[in-house]
Amino acid sequence: MRYGSIIETIGNTPLVELKSFSPRPGVEIYAKLEGANPSGSVKDRIAKQMIEEAEASGRLQAGAILLEPTSGNTGISLAMIARIKGYQFVAVMPDNVTRERRQMLELYGARIIYSDGTQGSNGAVRLAKELVKSDDRYVMLYQYGNPANPGAHYNGTAVEIIRDLPDIDIFVAGLGTGGTLTGNARRLKEYNPAIKIVAAEPLQGDGVQGLRSLEDGFIPPVLDQSVLDTKILVSSADSIRRTRQLKDQEGIFAGPSCGASLHAALRVASTLEKGKIVTILADGGWKYLSEDLWTIDLEGVEDSLEAKLLW
Repeated sequence: MRYGSIIETIGNTPLVELKSFSPRPGVEIYAKLEGANPSGSVKDRIAKQMIEEAEASGRLQAGAILLEPTSGNTGISLAMIARIKGYQFVAVMPDNVTRERRQMLELYGARIIYSDGTQGSNGAVRLAKELVKSDDRYVMLYQYGNPANPGAHYNGTAVEIIRDLPDIDIFVAGLGTGGTLTGNARRLKEYNPAIKIVAAEPLQGDGVQGLRSLEDGFIPPVLDQSVLDTKILVSSADSIRRTRQLKDQEGIFAGPSCGASLHAALRVASTLEKGKIVTILADGGWKYLSEDLWTIDLEGVEDSLEAKLLW
């Protein structure tokens, strides 16, 4: 298939059945492989939508500098598209993210301003809000409060899921900015109000990049909790264990937040006699190779990852 630019290849990711994880005949689990997007994560979808809407409204014009708080994936997606469109990009991110994400941002020409890693992504948000006031050229698209974030999933991801699996019963995704859950949930429930929406939420204090515990004190404005049917708490150890199983059983090399989503999906699947579940695998595992998540002792994983922002 021919495309005019790499931006046009965003979306229409594969939906793959995870047969080895089915607890019994009649229960089917499918994974939406968002690592197949061009920069390697689901965040390509929202970066494209946010930039295009900002351009259409006149908010983003030539000479503007994009600035965004990010733990990695959104920053990489914005850096890729900014590079193509000719914008400067500044990423505000915790200083304990993985080396690979820093390298990708630098390769795309982004400038990185580091926040205190002990404050997690919330610290990056606070610092970015201060910085944006310092220069009129800064434009912060603010993924946590931008309607284009859930809009990208309402108009894209969920439409693809309905097209590829019309009889979906349950949707599972990690709780990060809230955009993936909110956008997909709204579209799926419009299509069939009986579809259940499940959020995978990290245990409070667990440092796993891409997801957040609402108990940590920040509820993203784009998150609509009314569309959630249930939340399942997931530990760092469980997320990494499931990430390893994805690789070993299905050949899918995914990031740790994908393991969290899969763990929640399996918890739901264990209660069903029949049904079809779709879970979002947000990114690929190559951005975490330096952390050795595939060999670390799971019994001490919380202590080992205490200083690392992984989801």
